[in-house]
Amino acid sequence: MIDMTTVSLERSVALNLINYKLRNIQKEISKILEKYSESSIDSFLEKSSSGEIDEAENDAIDLKQLVLEQQKLQKLLDSL
Repeated sequence: MIDMTTVSLERSVALNLINYKLRNIQKEISKILEKYSESSIDSFLEKSSSGEIDEAENDAIDLKQLVLEQQKLQKLLDSL
């Protein structure tokens, strides 16, 4: 059984942490897109899915996860 602990944070600290994480996610997304000379997430995912870009499966999976994390953090940020 997992024991959950609640931690209180000042709003400004939470905002700073979330924004830091969002910036790092964006950097990772940019690195993946630059690696394949792509400028669009959707374009990259489409090309990797269709096989137009060779050996991109792992990066496509990583990119999808990064986008999901980005969306989750943005939603959290918007709720603060």
